[in-house]
Amino acid sequence: MSPQVLVDGLVAGAMIGLGAVGVTLTYAILRFANFAHGEFVSWGAYAALAVSAALGTLAPGLARPLGPFSFGWSLPLGLLAAAAITALLALAVDGLLFWPLRRRGGAVIILVMASFGAALTLRNLLEFIFTSAPAYYSQALQIALPLGAGLRATPDQLLALGLALALVVAVHLLLTTTALGRAMRAVAENQQLSGIAGVDVRKVVRTAWALGAGLAAAAGVMAGLLVQIRPTMGLDLLLPLFAAAILGGIGSVPGAMLAGLIVGLAEAICVAWLGAEWRAAVAFVILVAILMLRPQGLFGRAEP
Repeated sequence: MSPQVLVDGLVAGAMIGLGAVGVTLTYAILRFANFAHGEFVSWGAYAALAVSAALGTLAPGLARPLGPFSFGWSLPLGLLAAAAITALLALAVDGLLFWPLRRRGGAVIILVMASFGAALTLRNLLEFIFTSAPAYYSQALQIALPLGAGLRATPDQLLALGLALALVVAVHLLLTTTALGRAMRAVAENQQLSGIAGVDVRKVVRTAWALGAGLAAAAGVMAGLLVQIRPTMGLDLLLPLFAAAILGGIGSVPGAMLAGLIVGLAEAICVAWLGAEWRAAVAFVILVAILMLRPQGLFGRAEP
Protein backbone atom coordinates (compact mmCIF):
# COMPACT_ATOMS: atom_id res chain seq x y z
CA MET A 1 0.00 0.00 0.00
CA SER A 2 1.34 3.39 -1.00
CA PRO A 3 2.01 5.85 1.85
CA GLN A 4 0.13 8.40 -0.26
CA VAL A 5 -3.05 6.78 1.08
CA LEU A 6 -2.38 8.53 4.39
CA VAL A 7 -2.51 11.99 2.82
CA ASP A 8 -5.63 11.18 0.81
CA GLY A 9 -7.32 9.74 3.88
CA LEU A 10 -6.43 12.69 6.12
CA VAL A 11 -7.69 15.24 3.59
CA ALA A 12 -10.96 13.37 3.08
CA GLY A 13 -11.25 12.84 6.83
CA ALA A 14 -10.84 16.55 7.51
CA MET A 15 -13.88 17.31 5.36
CA ILE A 16 -15.88 14.53 7.01
CA GLY A 17 -14.84 15.65 10.49
CA LEU A 18 -15.77 19.26 9.85
CA GLY A 19 -19.24 18.27 8.69
CA ALA A 20 -19.60 15.81 11.57
CA VAL A 21 -19.04 18.62 14.09
CA GLY A 22 -22.26 20.21 12.86
CA VAL A 23 -24.10 16.89 13.13
CA THR A 24 -22.94 16.30 16.70
CA LEU A 25 -23.81 19.85 17.80
CA THR A 26 -27.36 19.78 16.47
CA TYR A 27 -27.99 16.26 17.73
CA ALA A 28 -26.64 17.01 21.21
CA ILE A 29 -28.92 20.05 21.60
CA LEU A 30 -32.01 19.10 19.59
CA ARG A 31 -31.93 15.34 20.22
CA PHE A 32 -32.80 14.18 16.74
CA ALA A 33 -30.84 13.06 13.69
CA ASN A 34 -31.10 15.77 11.04
CA PHE A 35 -30.75 14.02 7.69
CA ALA A 36 -30.95 17.36 5.91
CA HIS A 37 -27.51 18.28 7.24
CA GLY A 38 -25.80 16.88 4.16
CA GLU A 39 -27.76 19.33 2.02
CA PHE A 40 -26.21 22.22 3.93
CA VAL A 41 -22.87 20.93 2.64
CA SER A 42 -24.15 21.12 -0.94
CA TRP A 43 -25.83 24.50 -0.50
CA GLY A 44 -22.68 25.94 1.04
CA ALA A 45 -20.58 24.73 -1.90
CA TYR A 46 -22.95 26.20 -4.48
CA ALA A 47 -23.41 29.46 -2.55
CA ALA A 48 -19.65 29.94 -2.52
CA LEU A 49 -19.54 29.10 -6.24
CA ALA A 50 -22.19 31.71 -7.05
CA VAL A 51 -20.63 34.44 -4.91
CA SER A 52 -17.11 33.65 -6.13
CA ALA A 53 -18.23 33.75 -9.78
CA ALA A 54 -20.05 37.04 -9.23
CA LEU A 55 -17.02 38.62 -7.57
CA GLY A 56 -14.74 37.33 -10.32
CA THR A 57 -16.99 38.91 -12.93
CA LEU A 58 -17.28 42.26 -11.14
CA ALA A 59 -13.60 42.42 -10.16
CA PRO A 60 -11.52 40.06 -12.35
CA GLY A 61 -8.46 40.66 -10.18
CA LEU A 62 -10.12 38.76 -7.34
CA ALA A 63 -10.17 35.60 -9.45
CA ARG A 64 -6.41 35.66 -10.06
CA PRO A 65 -4.80 32.66 -8.25
CA LEU A 66 -3.11 33.42 -4.94
CA GLY A 67 0.47 32.17 -4.89
CA PRO A 68 0.57 28.36 -5.15
CA PHE A 69 -3.18 27.94 -4.77
CA SER A 70 -5.68 27.34 -7.57
CA PHE A 71 -8.07 30.12 -6.52
CA GLY A 72 -8.08 33.85 -5.92
CA TRP A 73 -9.54 36.08 -3.21
CA SER A 74 -13.01 35.55 -4.65
CA LEU A 75 -13.23 32.06 -3.12
CA PRO A 76 -12.34 32.96 0.51
CA LEU A 77 -14.83 35.82 0.28
CA GLY A 78 -17.32 33.40 -1.23
CA LEU A 79 -16.72 30.99 1.64
CA LEU A 80 -17.56 33.67 4.21
CA ALA A 81 -20.72 34.60 2.31
CA ALA A 82 -21.65 30.92 1.88
CA ALA A 83 -21.33 30.26 5.62
CA ALA A 84 -23.71 33.15 6.32
CA ILE A 85 -26.16 32.10 3.59
CA THR A 86 -26.18 28.48 4.74
CA ALA A 87 -26.68 29.54 8.35
CA LEU A 88 -29.68 31.63 7.31
CA LEU A 89 -31.00 28.67 5.31
CA ALA A 90 -30.71 26.40 8.36
CA LEU A 91 -32.50 28.94 10.54
CA ALA A 92 -35.25 29.22 7.93
CA VAL A 93 -35.68 25.44 7.76
CA ASP A 94 -35.86 25.29 11.56
CA GLY A 95 -38.31 28.16 11.80
CA LEU A 96 -40.62 26.87 9.07
CA LEU A 97 -40.42 23.14 9.76
CA PHE A 98 -38.73 21.89 12.92
CA TRP A 99 -39.68 24.60 15.42
CA PRO A 100 -43.46 24.22 14.81
CA LEU A 101 -43.11 20.46 15.25
CA ARG A 102 -41.09 20.83 18.47
CA ARG A 103 -43.55 23.42 19.80
CA ARG A 104 -46.41 20.94 19.35
CA GLY A 105 -44.39 18.24 21.11
CA GLY A 106 -43.78 16.17 18.00
CA ALA A 107 -42.12 12.80 18.51
CA VAL A 108 -38.49 12.34 17.52
CA ILE A 109 -39.46 10.07 14.62
CA ILE A 110 -41.65 12.88 13.23
CA LEU A 111 -38.68 15.26 13.28
CA VAL A 112 -36.47 12.65 11.62
CA MET A 113 -39.01 12.04 8.85
CA ALA A 114 -39.43 15.79 8.41
CA SER A 115 -35.67 16.08 7.95
CA PHE A 116 -35.86 13.50 5.15
CA GLY A 117 -38.48 15.65 3.44
CA ALA A 118 -36.39 18.77 3.92
CA ALA A 119 -33.36 17.00 2.44
CA LEU A 120 -35.27 15.94 -0.68
CA THR A 121 -36.69 19.45 -1.13
CA LEU A 122 -33.34 21.21 -0.70
CA ARG A 123 -31.52 18.76 -2.99
CA ASN A 124 -34.04 19.01 -5.81
CA LEU A 125 -34.26 22.79 -5.49
CA LEU A 126 -30.48 22.99 -5.77
CA GLU A 127 -30.51 20.77 -8.86
CA PHE A 128 -33.29 22.88 -10.38
CA ILE A 129 -31.27 26.08 -9.90
CA PHE A 130 -27.80 24.86 -10.88
CA THR A 131 -28.60 21.68 -12.92
CA SER A 132 -26.95 18.32 -12.21
CA ALA A 133 -23.79 19.05 -14.21
CA PRO A 134 -20.64 19.07 -12.06
CA ALA A 135 -19.00 22.44 -11.45
CA TYR A 136 -15.57 23.59 -10.31
CA TYR A 137 -14.17 26.58 -8.47
CA SER A 138 -11.10 26.59 -10.69
CA GLN A 139 -9.82 24.79 -13.77
CA ALA A 140 -6.19 25.34 -12.76
CA LEU A 141 -3.99 22.27 -12.45
CA GLN A 142 -1.76 21.86 -9.41
CA ILE A 143 1.42 19.86 -8.97
CA ALA A 144 1.61 17.90 -5.72
CA LEU A 145 4.50 18.94 -3.48
CA PRO A 146 6.78 16.30 -1.95
CA LEU A 147 6.37 16.09 1.82
CA GLY A 148 8.90 13.34 2.48
CA ALA A 149 8.53 9.61 3.13
CA GLY A 150 6.86 9.19 -0.25
CA LEU A 151 4.03 11.57 0.61
CA ARG A 152 2.80 14.29 -1.72
CA ALA A 153 0.04 16.89 -1.43
CA THR A 154 -1.16 19.90 -3.39
CA PRO A 155 -1.19 23.35 -1.76
CA ASP A 156 -5.00 23.27 -1.85
CA GLN A 157 -5.04 19.99 0.09
CA LEU A 158 -2.66 21.30 2.75
CA LEU A 159 -4.70 24.48 3.12
CA ALA A 160 -7.95 22.54 3.44
CA LEU A 161 -6.47 20.31 6.12
CA GLY A 162 -5.13 23.28 8.08
CA LEU A 163 -8.40 25.20 7.77
CA ALA A 164 -10.44 22.25 9.02
CA LEU A 165 -8.21 21.81 12.08
CA ALA A 166 -8.28 25.55 12.82
CA LEU A 167 -12.09 25.67 12.65
CA VAL A 168 -12.46 22.67 14.96
CA VAL A 169 -10.09 24.23 17.50
CA ALA A 170 -12.04 27.50 17.31
CA VAL A 171 -15.37 25.72 17.91
CA HIS A 172 -13.89 23.75 20.80
CA LEU A 173 -12.64 26.96 22.42
CA LEU A 174 -16.05 28.57 21.86
CA LEU A 175 -17.77 25.73 23.69
CA THR A 176 -15.29 25.52 26.56
CA THR A 177 -14.28 29.11 27.30
CA THR A 178 -17.27 31.35 26.54
CA ALA A 179 -20.61 31.99 28.22
CA LEU A 180 -22.41 30.99 25.03
CA GLY A 181 -20.49 27.73 24.93
CA ARG A 182 -21.37 26.96 28.54
CA ALA A 183 -25.02 27.68 27.76
CA MET A 184 -24.89 25.30 24.80
CA ARG A 185 -23.38 22.55 26.93
CA ALA A 186 -26.00 23.13 29.62
CA VAL A 187 -28.85 22.84 27.09
CA ALA A 188 -27.26 19.67 25.70
CA GLU A 189 -27.28 18.18 29.21
CA ASN A 190 -30.85 19.15 30.15
CA GLN A 191 -32.93 21.59 28.12
CA GLN A 192 -35.74 21.99 30.67
CA LEU A 193 -33.48 22.67 33.64
CA SER A 194 -31.39 25.07 31.57
CA GLY A 195 -34.49 27.09 30.75
CA ILE A 196 -35.49 27.21 34.41
CA ALA A 197 -31.96 28.38 35.30
CA GLY A 198 -32.31 31.35 32.96
CA VAL A 199 -30.58 30.07 29.83
CA ASP A 200 -32.11 31.42 26.61
CA VAL A 201 -32.83 28.04 25.03
CA ARG A 202 -34.15 29.50 21.76
CA LYS A 203 -30.91 31.48 21.34
CA VAL A 204 -28.85 28.36 21.97
CA VAL A 205 -30.89 26.38 19.44
CA ARG A 206 -30.48 29.11 16.81
CA THR A 207 -26.74 29.23 17.49
CA ALA A 208 -26.44 25.47 17.09
CA TRP A 209 -28.25 25.58 13.74
CA ALA A 210 -26.20 28.51 12.45
CA LEU A 211 -22.87 27.12 13.66
CA GLY A 212 -23.53 23.62 12.34
CA ALA A 213 -24.65 24.94 8.95
CA GLY A 214 -21.66 27.27 8.70
CA LEU A 215 -19.27 24.39 9.33
CA ALA A 216 -21.15 22.29 6.78
CA ALA A 217 -20.70 25.09 4.24
CA ALA A 218 -16.96 25.13 4.93
CA ALA A 219 -16.83 21.35 4.43
CA GLY A 220 -18.74 21.75 1.16
CA VAL A 221 -16.34 24.37 -0.15
CA MET A 222 -13.37 22.16 0.75
CA ALA A 223 -14.96 19.18 -1.00
CA GLY A 224 -15.79 21.28 -4.03
CA LEU A 225 -12.28 22.70 -4.21
CA LEU A 226 -10.54 19.33 -3.97
CA VAL A 227 -13.00 17.20 -5.94
CA GLN A 228 -16.02 18.77 -7.66
CA ILE A 229 -19.35 20.39 -6.88
CA ARG A 230 -22.54 18.36 -7.44
CA PRO A 231 -26.09 18.60 -6.06
CA THR A 232 -25.66 15.11 -4.55
CA MET A 233 -22.33 15.76 -2.83
CA GLY A 234 -24.06 16.23 0.53
CA LEU A 235 -25.99 13.00 0.13
CA ASP A 236 -22.76 11.14 -0.63
CA LEU A 237 -21.19 12.52 2.56
CA LEU A 238 -24.21 11.94 4.81
CA LEU A 239 -23.38 8.41 6.00
CA PRO A 240 -19.70 9.21 6.71
CA LEU A 241 -20.81 12.34 8.62
CA PHE A 242 -23.11 10.34 10.90
CA ALA A 243 -20.55 7.57 11.29
CA ALA A 244 -17.95 10.11 12.42
CA ALA A 245 -20.37 11.91 14.75
CA ILE A 246 -21.38 8.67 16.48
CA LEU A 247 -17.84 7.26 16.54
CA GLY A 248 -16.49 10.44 18.13
CA GLY A 249 -19.27 10.60 20.72
CA ILE A 250 -22.32 12.83 20.49
CA GLY A 251 -21.49 16.33 21.72
CA SER A 252 -17.71 15.97 21.43
CA VAL A 253 -16.21 18.38 18.89
CA PRO A 254 -12.64 16.98 19.05
CA GLY A 255 -14.13 13.49 18.95
CA ALA A 256 -16.05 14.26 15.76
CA MET A 257 -12.91 15.58 14.08
CA LEU A 258 -10.77 12.63 15.18
CA ALA A 259 -13.47 10.20 14.10
CA GLY A 260 -13.73 11.98 10.74
CA LEU A 261 -10.02 11.43 10.20
CA ILE A 262 -10.45 7.76 11.13
CA VAL A 263 -13.33 7.33 8.69
CA GLY A 264 -11.40 9.13 5.94
CA LEU A 265 -8.32 6.96 6.46
CA ALA A 266 -10.45 3.81 6.52
CA GLU A 267 -12.09 4.80 3.24
CA ALA A 268 -8.73 5.56 1.61
CA ILE A 269 -7.27 2.23 2.74
CA CYS A 270 -10.35 0.39 1.52
CA VAL A 271 -10.09 2.03 -1.90
CA ALA A 272 -6.39 1.09 -2.11
CA TRP A 273 -7.02 -2.53 -1.13
CA LEU A 274 -10.45 -3.38 -2.52
CA GLY A 275 -11.37 -0.68 -5.03
CA ALA A 276 -13.40 2.51 -5.12
CA GLU A 277 -16.72 0.66 -5.36
CA TRP A 278 -16.34 -0.40 -1.70
CA ARG A 279 -15.81 3.12 -0.35
CA ALA A 280 -19.46 3.64 0.62
CA ALA A 281 -19.49 0.42 2.66
CA VAL A 282 -16.72 1.58 5.01
CA ALA A 283 -18.76 4.21 6.85
CA PHE A 284 -21.67 1.77 7.19
CA VAL A 285 -19.42 -0.93 8.69
CA ILE A 286 -17.89 1.57 11.13
CA LEU A 287 -21.33 2.84 12.10
CA VAL A 288 -22.71 -0.63 12.80
CA ALA A 289 -19.56 -1.69 14.68
CA ILE A 290 -19.55 1.34 16.98
CA LEU A 291 -23.27 1.00 17.72
CA MET A 292 -22.73 -2.64 18.70
CA LEU A 293 -19.46 -2.31 20.62
CA ARG A 294 -19.43 1.20 22.10
CA PRO A 295 -22.66 3.13 21.45
CA GLN A 296 -21.45 6.19 23.36
CA GLY A 297 -18.50 6.60 20.97
CA LEU A 298 -14.87 7.30 21.71
CA PHE A 299 -15.38 10.44 23.80
CA GLY A 300 -19.06 10.16 24.72
CA ARG A 301 -20.53 9.12 28.05
CA ALA A 302 -22.65 6.04 28.48
CA GLU A 303 -26.29 6.74 29.25
CA PRO A 304 -27.24 5.80 32.85
